[in-house]
Amino acid sequence: MITKACSGFLTLVFVALLGRVGLEVPTVTMAAPDGEVRFNRDIRPILAAACFSCHGPDPASRKAKMRFDREEDFFVGRKHGFVVVKGKPLESLLYQRITAVEKDEVMPPPDAHVQLKPAQKEMLRRWIEQGAPWQQHWAFLAPERVAAPKVGNANWGRNAIDGFVLARIEAAGLQPAPEADRRTLARRLSLDLIGLPPSPEQVQAFVDDPRADALEQLVDQLIASPHYGEHRARYWLDAARYADTHGNHFDNYREMWPYRDWVIHAFQANQRFDQFTIEQLAGDLLPEPTPSQRIATGFHRCNMTTNEGGTIEEENLVGYARDRVETTAWVWLGLTANCAVCHDHKFDPISQRDFYAMSAYFRNTTQPGLDGNVKDSPPVLRIPRGEDRQRAAELPALIQTAKA
Repeated sequence: MITKACSGFLTLVFVALLGRVGLEVPTVTMAAPDGEVRFNRDIRPILAAACFSCHGPDPASRKAKMRFDREEDFFVGRKHGFVVVKGKPLESLLYQRITAVEKDEVMPPPDAHVQLKPAQKEMLRRWIEQGAPWQQHWAFLAPERVAAPKVGNANWGRNAIDGFVLARIEAAGLQPAPEADRRTLARRLSLDLIGLPPSPEQVQAFVDDPRADALEQLVDQLIASPHYGEHRARYWLDAARYADTHGNHFDNYREMWPYRDWVIHAFQANQRFDQFTIEQLAGDLLPEPTPSQRIATGFHRCNMTTNEGGTIEEENLVGYARDRVETTAWVWLGLTANCAVCHDHKFDPISQRDFYAMSAYFRNTTQPGLDGNVKDSPPVLRIPRGEDRQRAAELPALIQTAKA
């Protein structure tokens, strides 16, 4: 058995509406080998860590009516000049303030919790000097194929990805390590692809394989193993907060393993990610959904539930919906929407209204607020065993005929 997911879902348009801003500022930010400074990779983390607390999305803490999280505000003119003059760091108020020596002028101020390091100031200077190109956060950018970088040793790589790896190695003044021996390669590949060490027979067969594409053949062999889907599914099930118990109160058993098996099969079959997404978030809303597509919606029945006496059923339902919004944000949008439960998000463009608008979709379910301390908290979907499926499909008509 597996429980049925919510009967409504806010479509993935939220991917275009919500984004995430990095909050950690690295000690030294590495630019691309060609020296290009990129806003999302090199500049946004610095601003988020050092500036957003006073010049970010939160109107309550914003100083001087200045914010650096939006392009239209970043390049606006002020009383004493422009925050950023493209191509001219010395004329830009931002650069003037971060390099100032007077306590009343320097930014961030001396009593701030974070101070810019020389490498970060230099990065900001270079960015302005290069025209201060702005980027929306990665969540808003359509993927684009990037041209492979030029490398000194063009014969080293075997594919396009190797070129990017080698470019960074060469930029650091290093040389690639020699290729590992076949026994080491077999072990690395096996642990990476199926999460298990290879058998001695597999290793020896690879060592003795004279074919030029022996490595590719071993990869195909490992991917064809049922352990491949199991290994890949482990990471997804962690994100889906998969469990075989309710999680609260008596922590009773719940029968969720058909969803686990669905995830394993999806990876094993190399299912397209868009279909993988749709079926888990809204499989029950597809035209004539199959049992497999309904099972996929178990993603949003993996949340913790309770039957503890004294809890308020309506409050529990609010908590279940909150869990689903937050998990959807973590897994598919790559951000933490949690802050917007109580107030407009202080670092990401998510309002409290956004959070509860999305939450409304996950309240559209018949799941009760109390799980009854039973194994199968409704609503449930009964799944026959593989050998019984044909008979199960025939029975409703046979029963109706018998009654008639």
